[in-house]
Amino acid sequence: MTKISDGSSGAKKRGEIAGVPTRVIAIVVIVALAVWFLFANLERVKIQLWVFTVTAPLWIALLATLLAGAALGWLAKGRQSR
Repeated sequence: MTKISDGSSGAKKRGEIAGVPTRVIAIVVIVALAVWFLFANLERVKIQLWVFTVTAPLWIALLATLLAGAALGWLAKGRQSR
């Protein structure tokens, strides 16, 4: 008789912690650190944008940089898979 295992023997899958994929845990940790870093930098700064200068809270500049980096990473990942 052949025994077929469906993987439900109670053993954790590789790449999971408490049933949660490690990728999800890493994303949550990185987002939490980014939010903490943003809130730690609330002072206003002058930002030089080629021709003009704007004054804005530092967290806005950091958030814009974070979003630009995430967009570039997403675009680069999509380009690699083709």
